[in-house]
Amino acid sequence: MIGDAVSFLLNGANWSGPDGMLVQLTQQLLLTVTALVVATAAGLPIALWLGHLGKGGFLAVNISNIGRAVPTFAALVLLSVGPLGTDVLGPYGRAGLATLVSLAIFSLPPIVTNGYVGIREVDPEVVEAARGMGMTGRDLFWRVELPLALPLVVTGLRLALVQVWATATIAALVAGPGLGNVITAGFYRSNYGKGLGGAILVALIALILEGGAALVERYAVPRNRIERREARMSLA
Repeated sequence: MIGDAVSFLLNGANWSGPDGMLVQLTQQLLLTVTALVVATAAGLPIALWLGHLGKGGFLAVNISNIGRAVPTFAALVLLSVGPLGTDVLGPYGRAGLATLVSLAIFSLPPIVTNGYVGIREVDPEVVEAARGMGMTGRDLFWRVELPLALPLVVTGLRLALVQVWATATIAALVAGPGLGNVITAGFYRSNYGKGLGGAILVALIALILEGGAALVERYAVPRNRIERREARMSLA
């Protein structure tokens, strides 16, 4: 099966055409990035604002809990048979709108939780010192709280990115776009090399996204904090 999967991935014919792997890969990447952008734009500003005010922790936690409790596949099915339907949405493919909304809801919990917690975990002494210097609430947020909370915020985005990419494969179950079509078609037709090849590609892309996001996360950490951590590791 592994040999068949590798042969399938290396066969250029499987990557071409309107239903080829390249089109499915592009659609899934587009779905993932768009859903992440929508969820970030909708959830992150509210989470950061509530964290800055020191209020709304109950709301932030419950949004996360609801997002985790609702199965993504169930939400996708309900949306696809509802008003969002399974119509083609431009480059997002069939059932593109239903898939986008479902994935955006799924990606909200880590974004909202990490955004809120990141602001709330800023050292209170640092905040008081900034206020003592005469900083306004806006200056305090932009110049002190957000830079210090940025590593945890980026961690939430990294978690959401990888989770959404892997989960986007379920769109195939409602005739949606993405590499899930390759996996389901392969196993449904007993072409296990094709199904396993699609699964391997999804896993490889997930590792690449994880690695790239980890690099971004590393550079989001203030340089002096990295140096202190590396110094502690060298002394351990």
